[in-house]
Amino acid sequence: MTDWIELAESVITSPWLYAVLIAVSFLDSFLPLIPSEPVVIVAGVYAATGETDIVLVIAATTLGALLGDLVPYAVGRLLGVHILKRLPPGSKRRMAHDWFARELDARGGFILVTTRFIPVGRYLATLSTGLVGYPVGRYLLFVAFATATWSAYTALTGYFGGVVFQENTLLAIAVGVGLAVVVTGVIGGVRHLRRRGTAVAADTAVD
Repeated sequence: MTDWIELAESVITSPWLYAVLIAVSFLDSFLPLIPSEPVVIVAGVYAATGETDIVLVIAATTLGALLGDLVPYAVGRLLGVHILKRLPPGSKRRMAHDWFARELDARGGFILVTTRFIPVGRYLATLSTGLVGYPVGRYLLFVAFATATWSAYTALTGYFGGVVFQENTLLAIAVGVGLAVVVTGVIGGVRHLRRRGTAVAADTAVD
């Protein structure tokens, strides 16, 4: 298995670094075992010392992630028609399918942006968005914003860690990764609370 962090550090002062960032963020959009966040954070840390360009780090990561998010969406669109034929009207699976389609129509931007920060959530959301036939134009708009936000946050986490801990690169990387984990957990917790609140409101309305 490729050690992406070691690969990134080996070309940290070379233009090839940005090709590595495009590749790792592309693959991480649909392959859960690819660790894009630590690699981007490492590039951000080195940007604080001037060895990389923070703008190019963010741009390369955004491009790779955006292209990568098109893969599960395209797969979902290809499979969606066949799956829909196997979901009889009135069945639980069909109702779940229709519910998610309505949720995306109502708050697709929120779902796509927040799940981009949750490793497993991003795969499920992009694939499911394709499965329910979410409009490609709206998908591209929201995913472009989501990947740009995620890329900027991840790279700048490393960058500011590098600024604070200029004399200790390993500590800067560790702090950056730790902060990314905390923020991901907070976003996941907020989404969980929102779902619980929605479920409670729905039950109350039914009663």
